[in-house]
Amino acid sequence: MPTPPTLPKMPAVPGGQPKGPALNHRELPMTDYGGGNSTLCAGCGHDAITAALTRALWENAENPYKVAKMSGIGCSSKTTAYFLSRSWGFNSVHGRMPSVTTGAVLANRGLKAIGISGDGDSASIGIGQLVHVIRRNLPLCYVVENNGVYGLTKGQFSATADRGSRSKWGDSNQFEPIDLCGLAVELGCTFVARSYSGDRKQLIPILRAAMRHRGTALVDVLSPCVTFNNHAGSTKSYDWAKEREDPIHEVGYVNPWELEEVEYEAGSGVEVTLPDGGLLHLKKLERDYDPRDIKAAKALLARGRESHEFLTGVIYIDEDRPSLLDELKLVDAPLATLPQSVTRPGPEVLDEVMESFR
Repeated sequence: MPTPPTLPKMPAVPGGQPKGPALNHRELPMTDYGGGNSTLCAGCGHDAITAALTRALWENAENPYKVAKMSGIGCSSKTTAYFLSRSWGFNSVHGRMPSVTTGAVLANRGLKAIGISGDGDSASIGIGQLVHVIRRNLPLCYVVENNGVYGLTKGQFSATADRGSRSKWGDSNQFEPIDLCGLAVELGCTFVARSYSGDRKQLIPILRAAMRHRGTALVDVLSPCVTFNNHAGSTKSYDWAKEREDPIHEVGYVNPWELEEVEYEAGSGVEVTLPDGGLLHLKKLERDYDPRDIKAAKALLARGRESHEFLTGVIYIDEDRPSLLDELKLVDAPLATLPQSVTRPGPEVLDEVMESFR
């Protein structure tokens, strides 16, 4: 892995403030977290998610050289090219992003894994991969850009399309949808959230918290497809989301170095401390809801499905369950940096092991 260059200090001006663009805690401008120009359709919800990801990474002061951007196949897979141009990236086989990410994280636990997927990539061909990465609790911020259609193959219904939703050509979907958040909660995913690409105020803090979570953090984001699924009758359109979005709380995330400067009203909501010391603050709206209660999370999602509500926010979080890296008791040093003498011991070690079985 190349050594990151030494970053120059911004020149000082009278008053002691730096001259130039705003810098984060790592003394980097947000432009250092950008990527290539998008080739997606103008107005695509995925581009709004890219902007939110870029902002969240910058506000969290993530090290651009220590982020692994992983994706599968589909319109969503292009997103990784549009942020963090200095980071590592891998565009994997369709639906196989979780297993490729597992290999990368196990080889180098120092990497921050950001996985971008779509509803086709995760709810259809890759659903088995999704199930097992959740089961293993791999440290991974898993973002699903959910538009209910297969955009690259001209707008057929995906497995997350609601029953009765109409396509651009007027036909109605006859199958029940897979609720990714409901599935994730049922499987015991340790961070489950849902948001909307048009709600930056909510999406950015959710992404910031998901990136700082030590296990699998699934963020299901409704991301309207302006070409194939943004018309009357679609339940994944901008108009539908704006009319039916029902936030379950206001979401805020505060980094450890910001805590002294931030104040909240006592008793106004729920606070969850993440392993790195950051604070996830959930301000209650009309609902008395604790996302640490898995029974409450299941009941909330069930009520949402029955009433056709588009519920957004942090649905469930478990900050205590050990991650895959903890379960495997991996050494602190990334495996990729260990010398062969350590990773491939000589025959005398094998002889000693075999002797122990006698």
